[in-house]
Amino acid sequence: MALGFNLETRSGGDILPIVKWDAKAGDLIKQDRYQAGDGTWQKDEQELGLPLQVAMDLGNIEIGWLSFAAGAPDFQMVKAGEPLPAQPSPDHKQAFRVRIASNDLGLREFSHSAKTVLRAMDTLYNHYEAEAPANPGKVPVVTISGTERIKINSPQGELTFKVPQWSITSWIDRPAMMDGGATAPSQPAPEVAAAAVAPQPPAAAPAGSNLF
Repeated sequence: MALGFNLETRSGGDILPIVKWDAKAGDLIKQDRYQAGDGTWQKDEQELGLPLQVAMDLGNIEIGWLSFAAGAPDFQMVKAGEPLPAQPSPDHKQAFRVRIASNDLGLREFSHSAKTVLRAMDTLYNHYEAEAPANPGKVPVVTISGTERIKINSPQGELTFKVPQWSITSWIDRPAMMDGGATAPSQPAPEVAAAAVAPQPPAAAPAGSNLF
């Protein structure tokens, strides 16, 4: 069963740090917040190298609506399989939201509303549903190996986007952090973090073996 998106072309509480996908450039970017010397909160963004492996909580993926019209993200979501809520406003676009985790990234949130990325997630979720019955109590390890170029015809002409090339490569026991454990590792201010060694592609090993 697909996620139920319409793919035809036409708060309070703690907030998890995010990973986001640039559908134009094909970049996967982690975003962290840090407190500057003047006490204000700032954002630090760093591109993540591919290939990359994460545990993805597809069993609890949410679908619904997302708007940035107010400046901050406004999610109106339900768990996959529940009736999709009515569109709150014309500014709200169909979207998904899912938690991902690894030892390096900690627990983060990944969401998107671009139709090209929704289609890619729909395909991934179909694979999850096919394999989940044979892996009770486990979560899939998703390997993001690269990007795929997608061309879309629009009133503005042909547009090119990039979507993640990803697949389920193994299954692991559910990480404790997905149920209230640690979130992202503590981040220093960018001027300190910049001195860190750039991340390297994972060494050859069984998929998921180096996540936790």
